[in-house]
Amino acid sequence: QVQLVQSGGGLVQAGDSLRLSCRASGSTLSNYRAAWFRQAPGKEREFVAVISGSGAATFYADSAKGRFTISRDNANNLVYLNMNMLNADDTAVYYCAVVLGGVLPPSSRSRSNPNSYTYWGQGTQVTVSS
Repeated sequence: QVQLVQSGGGLVQAGDSLRLSCRASGSTLSNYRAAWFRQAPGKEREFVAVISGSGAATFYADSAKGRFTISRDNANNLVYLNMNMLNADDTAVYYCAVVLGGVLPPSSRSRSNPNSYTYWGQGTQVTVSS
């Protein structure tokens, strides 16, 4: 069993940066690949980024490429999402999620499908004012 506790988030202005953190407990984080998703009001949960167990491989949604960076600190059981150049479209509740298995699957659909992930954080609100 893995527990994920998120921190970070809040209200920022367009163009600002923000970092989200996700702390895992209950298991060795390096055995899990980790992802970030987000969900805006009235919309489905949307994939943002995923990182392999070692941190060597990452994969991003088009909306995140060039602006967001996913990283991890396995020694401290942490996963991060650094977000730059935020805009109003980034407003959402952000969730971290992990699944056992450190290697990213070859299919982008598997990487980005929320049903592929087992454990979820509690969510944290990010609001970007324009």
